[in-house]
Amino acid sequence: MRRKVLTAEHLTQIQAIVATGRVLTDESDLFSYSFDGSFGTYLPDAVVQTKSVDELAALVKLANREKIPVYPRGHSTSLSGGPLPVKGGMVFDLSVMNDVLEVYEEDLVAVVSPGVLTAAIHKAAEQRGLMYPPDPSSSHVSTIGGNLAENSGGPKGLKYGVTKDYVIGLEVITPEGEIIQTGGRTVKNVTGYDLTKLIVGSEGTLGIITKAILRLIPKPQQTATMMAIFDSLVDAGSAISKILSSGILPSKMELMDQASIVAVEQYEPLGLPTDAAALILIEMDGHPLALKAETEQAAALCQAVGAREVRIAKDKKEEAELWKARKLVSPAIVRIKPTKISEDATVPRSKIPQMCERLQEIRETYKIHLVVFGHAGDGNLHPNIICDKTDEEEMRRVEQAVTAIFKAAIELGGTLSGEHGIGTMKAPFMEMELGAAGLDMMRRIKHAWDPNEIMNPGKIFPVPGQKLELS
Repeated sequence: MRRKVLTAEHLTQIQAIVATGRVLTDESDLFSYSFDGSFGTYLPDAVVQTKSVDELAALVKLANREKIPVYPRGHSTSLSGGPLPVKGGMVFDLSVMNDVLEVYEEDLVAVVSPGVLTAAIHKAAEQRGLMYPPDPSSSHVSTIGGNLAENSGGPKGLKYGVTKDYVIGLEVITPEGEIIQTGGRTVKNVTGYDLTKLIVGSEGTLGIITKAILRLIPKPQQTATMMAIFDSLVDAGSAISKILSSGILPSKMELMDQASIVAVEQYEPLGLPTDAAALILIEMDGHPLALKAETEQAAALCQAVGAREVRIAKDKKEEAELWKARKLVSPAIVRIKPTKISEDATVPRSKIPQMCERLQEIRETYKIHLVVFGHAGDGNLHPNIICDKTDEEEMRRVEQAVTAIFKAAIELGGTLSGEHGIGTMKAPFMEMELGAAGLDMMRRIKHAWDPNEIMNPGKIFPVPGQKLELS
């Protein structure tokens, strides 16, 4: 059932504040803002579209005074339920705030508004010989504001880190409606608490990001790509550990298991070895002379742990063909069954072989269609379960399997999420990783910032008895 929070008087006040934008209240519009890339549908009471930071701040002041839930939202590619308006109230559509994208080459920074597409930042930086490394697979549709909220990563996280490593300043609306600046345009800044790092990855629970200053780096001179093919998923995991402990640091290291290889070949034949148990795609970047030596060394290490074949791309065209296989995994696997559960449990690099074994056991135990791929170089695997959400019996097994995946990651010294965030889907498992005291400390920070619990409520923190529900 829909829980209505806003009164007619509230709506009148909201419409009076939003002088330059729009307030949407028609049910058809509200349904468009009721879901994301995960599970669950929740109708807000109103959706606000405005480019004015002052109007948003005034709305937050009203919300704080009247205890109205507020949900910042970008393009809602979230896979964890991050922007879902689970308690009604107001959704702020920040995707309309896409006007600012300024690159300052001498300072190696970009200043952006939250609605700018991540891919647009990549393009603007590359045009000046620079690079913004965080590259989530959704970058062509995801907004930088959403990336900041979830602390997004991507394939290049292995060498270059994730979003928080490139944010040096923010403009933020606090839950009390004040506009504050954190950090700045200097690379070194140790003045007081690092509020920038606290807000990045807080999933909209501590404030609304209205501008960001991002660090850029020079673009590498050259890249080299190779594909290593294995008859054992565990051997593939061992090869990853061997390469990383050898002193070689690839810019990307992606794993595909047999199920994902087969799915891609059935979707678009590329000549992949469907009888292989796994393959690893490796990209290295840097000086051309160093690349040649590192590529040869990495190939030898893969063969030493059981790779049956190593293919090294001869030019950019062959590089693109090798990486095309990885890009096609997601569209390929959803043709098998209509529902895809995308997880991103992450383990220490040394535990990748053990995690691969555990995932194989989970696949057999719960009799599910489990596809394993992801950013294996930094331990950030993406176990995807392909299922049909209309099949209740199958979904019960899937829920048990997801729980088992999280438990396996934690037991191996890992984490619930490497880049997808917690949102609603992983909240029930937070205490499993953090412990009661650790979770309580996070709650205290949330309460200090947002005592009236208006800012993206229902996320990260579980309510008593909350369980994973994939419906």
